[in-house]
Amino acid sequence: MAKNALSFVCQNCGAAHNRWQGKCESCGEWNTLVEEDVTGATTMPVSIRSRRKGRLFALETLTGKSHEAPRLASGMAELDRVTGGGFVRGSVLLVGGDPGIGKSTLLTQATSLMARAGHRAVYISGEEAVAQVRLRAERLGLADAPVQLAAETSVEDIVSTLSEGTVPRLIVIDSIQTMWTDTVESAPGTVTQVRASAQALIRFAKKSGAAIILVGHVTKDGQIAGPRVVEHMVDAVLSFEGEGSQQFRILRAVKNRFGPTDEIGVFEMTGLGLREVSNPSELFLSERDLGSPGTAVFAGIEGTRPVLVELQALVAPTSLGTPRRAVVGWDPSRLSMVLAVLEAHCGVKLSGHDVYLNVAGGLRIQEPAADLAAAAALVSSLVNAPLPTDAVYFGEISLSGAIRPVAQTSARLKEAAKLGFLRAVLPESARGEVGGDGGLVLNTVGGLTSLVADIAARGAPKGNREGAAVEKNATPARFRRQEG
Repeated sequence: MAKNALSFVCQNCGAAHNRWQGKCESCGEWNTLVEEDVTGATTMPVSIRSRRKGRLFALETLTGKSHEAPRLASGMAELDRVTGGGFVRGSVLLVGGDPGIGKSTLLTQATSLMARAGHRAVYISGEEAVAQVRLRAERLGLADAPVQLAAETSVEDIVSTLSEGTVPRLIVIDSIQTMWTDTVESAPGTVTQVRASAQALIRFAKKSGAAIILVGHVTKDGQIAGPRVVEHMVDAVLSFEGEGSQQFRILRAVKNRFGPTDEIGVFEMTGLGLREVSNPSELFLSERDLGSPGTAVFAGIEGTRPVLVELQALVAPTSLGTPRRAVVGWDPSRLSMVLAVLEAHCGVKLSGHDVYLNVAGGLRIQEPAADLAAAAALVSSLVNAPLPTDAVYFGEISLSGAIRPVAQTSARLKEAAKLGFLRAVLPESARGEVGGDGGLVLNTVGGLTSLVADIAARGAPKGNREGAAVEKNATPARFRRQEG
């Protein structure tokens, strides 16, 4: 009889160790090693395993016919946009997000819409009872949808039940961390169980053609909990983002084998569930504070969708030896680079100021085209000069201070014109790419110095009126490079 093989497996990265230790040598995390029983096929003697001969399989060429994967629309346009047009038969998706962000609400609505369309949809809950899922459906007004519910955690029982009768078109497993399989002896939620349970469900999806959505927990830093190998095993990884104080929710594709990874879906959390937002730009700018220094509207692109969002900056004198640099919704390294370019090429001295930058509405910007809008907002706050309320900004700032062009200029300008903006500040080299600007006045800038000088010339002093004349005249000199 084979002796049980025990190993200590890291619950963060999945690395196995022969003995327990406080720190994992692979990922550097502390107190993540858990003793697990890895008895299985690997305990079979090598002499027996080596007798098995491999089977022959057919090899094909690259010139064969490729058919587009058939898709099934979920009934939610924003969800279909992120997945690439709908669910592909036999695909497995992993959805992650913070607790209470609305993952179960989103998937309950998706399964209900598909069930109402005549497809068999199954919702397997490992964390909630059937009565709790029904209460959510009643609150959302979806109690009449013919969704099949179950509260089960055994993967073998789930696969056997779903194999009977008509194959489901959509299966939701909420969540993968609660599933367990008899093939391994570890506790549910461990790396070994999560990996084995996911592999069994993926095999069932590929064999039956059903689309499966796995719900995954996230860690405190926003990453999907468990081994990264699960993300490699599935076909798509979707991240459900949003701030608890905001009603906006962003569904973003981190990985997608059957569609783009730069599309986003925008939802609004209401008392009746998640409402799709077809025009997110209007929603992000609905509570905009007009005429305040330090605010600039950025015309961005998320996948194929143009999105206008407000960037808010605050530059305040500091009494600390090291000034603070805080940013929400943007890359902190990108902010540091913009500040360095402002100081090196434009003479903007920010070493004695705290800098705060915020993307309004809870949206996370990932493209470098927001450099120009961020720089304009920072300078506007420093010199107390409100930017034009009818202008949008976009452009990438290089380390030399030049403004580089960005992609999809026409789409950004059309979205700005549709929302009532009258002018756009954009790179000078992008003028030739403009086709159909919607009647906007285009203010092109070739370098960051000219933009900073224009904003500084309109600057108003902060404080009382006594030093108004001196400060106003001294403001442009604050950005003038010293020569000699």
